[in-house]
This record gives sequence, C-alpha cells and structure tokens, in this order.
Amino acid sequence: MRTALVGYGLGGAAFHAPFIASTPGLTLSAVVTSNPARQAEVRERYPSTAVLSSLDEVWSGSYDLVVVTTPNRFHASHARAALEHGLPAVVDKPFAGSAGEARALASMASQKGLMLAPFHNRRWDGDFRTVRKLVEAKALGDVHRFESRFERWRPEIKATWKESGDPADLGSILFDLGTHLIDQAVALFGRPLSVHAEISTLRAGARADDDAFLSLQHEGGVRSHLWMSALAADLGPRFRVLGTESAYVKHGMDPQEELLKAGATPGGPGWGEEEPAAWGRLGGEPYRTEPGAYQEFYASVAAGVAPVEPQDAVTGLDVIEAAQLSSISGNTVSLR
Repeated sequence: MRTALVGYGLGGAAFHAPFIASTPGLTLSAVVTSNPARQAEVRERYPSTAVLSSLDEVWSGSYDLVVVTTPNRFHASHARAALEHGLPAVVDKPFAGSAGEARALASMASQKGLMLAPFHNRRWDGDFRTVRKLVEAKALGDVHRFESRFERWRPEIKATWKESGDPADLGSILFDLGTHLIDQAVALFGRPLSVHAEISTLRAGARADDDAFLSLQHEGGVRSHLWMSALAADLGPRFRVLGTESAYVKHGMDPQEELLKAGATPGGPGWGEEEPAAWGRLGGEPYRTEPGAYQEFYASVAAGVAPVEPQDAVTGLDVIEAAQLSSISGNTVSLR
C-alpha cells in the first residue's frame, strides 16, 4: 500500500513513519510537511520517500492509504478529505473535535466501504497488554476498580498549540493524555454508563486544562479511575487494578516511546521488552510485562483490517464531552 503520511511532527516522525517504512505490505511513499527542517529530516532518513508541501499533492498522486498526524484541529477535516478522494485513512488521536463529527466520519467511511482507523496505539503498550491479559484470564478475579494514570511534571508552559486556550486547537490535557486513558478503559470494559469528572487549569499562566480526574462506571460494576496531569511532582502508579482475588500494580512507562524518539527501528528481537526491575507486581510478586508491540497496529492495517474501530473513538469523544459537562456542573453525566 503506497502510503502518504500527512504531518511530520513528533507523531509522524516517531510513531508513524518508522512503522509504515518497516511493515511488510506498506511503503512510506510520501510525507507531507511544509516545514523546511522537517523536509530535510525526511530526505535524510527516508531518501526514497517523496516530500510534498501540501495535502493537495496527495490527491493528484497515486496512493492507497493516508495517515493523518497533523495538529489536532485538522484531524477530522483531513480524514474527511481522504475519504472524499476514495482513500482509507489512519487518523491520529483525537479522532475528531466532537462525537458528532466522529460519527459523521465513521458513517462516511462505512458508506464508501473504506477503512478508517483511529490511531489508539497505546492499546499495544506492554503494560496495558499485560493488564488485558490478566483481566481476560480472570487472574485478579472479578475486577471492581481499574486505576490508570498519565502524569508528568511539567510546571513550565510551552508555547505550542497543545497549550493553546483556543478550543478549536483541542489542546486540553483531556484530548491529549486523556484520549489514551479513556480508550484503554473502553477497550477493557466497554462503553461507560456514566462519567464524573474534575478538570482544572493549575499552572500559573496556563490557558489549556492541565489536570483532570475521571470516574467511569461500566456495566457489571467496574469503575475506571483515570488521572492525567502536567503538574504531578510525585508520579503515581501507571496502573493499579483491583479484583476480588488479587491486584496488579505497575509503575513507569512503556519503553517504546523513548526508543522511537531516539530513532530506533521498531520490531526485531527484544523490541518492547522491559527490564525485570520495571515489571509490575501481581499479588505482591514480580510479574513479567508483555512486550510492547506498536508494530501490530500497522501490521493489521497492511492486512486491510482496522486495528481499532471508529465507534470506539466515537465512544471516547462521548466520554470527553460528558466529562467536560460533569466538571462544569459538578454532576455525574449519564451515557445511557
């Protein structure tokens, strides 16, 4: 599949291009970026890849797949353009700016018979794969609480669109880190029945929300507690999963992101493996972390199968909208 990657910031350079280039059945045929420095980076790392300055050049070319990893405000419009030109698409998170916009995209893809895959790569984090394995095997008994955190210590505000106060930029921490946490909870326990949230802007001078807590109630009584923060001077466990028979607790982050930022080529022996010292604990005893496997997302795309369904992204945006409403009103919001 001749693939056009639209955007070459951190997402394009670290999370998309290396996998497109190394996945059998896919070819990194073009990268769209108007930034001269990024154009030079693409030419140096992928000399056989065409460098395009505008999205219009994609439509006049001959491509089989479009991958959208532009700034958040453009995700939905660029995905829509790909579908209108008859091309399947992978769309980075957040999938769209609203649940309604996401539903419209999913409907268009269905009507045209085109694959539309939200890029929720964190389902292939090694620690989350471990949690999923334990939950599905009933190794914890019946899970009653799923705690998940993406916390950072970043007291200084950066002058980027991710810190923008313009709602159209979708720069809130809820759209950034929260999208991952919500998707993982949905992948494990399904669409929540209700949402309660506390969303704050804590850092002096900050314009975008930078701290949030969500409580999701799922079918069967499972409750997901999700924390995301840019002002956490002490980081809590990445996962704490409590069941009727045991518990699993894991600290630290999946190693794949740092490897990719350093320019590592994904896949191969030992990819995504954690050192034993980083393993979580099951019932108080060390438990091996499953290898991280971001490469499986694009392997599925190459096989013509959406690794994540658009409806899951719609659900995630329903949760975000409910969380925003809950935080303003102080009430729990039903998703029934």
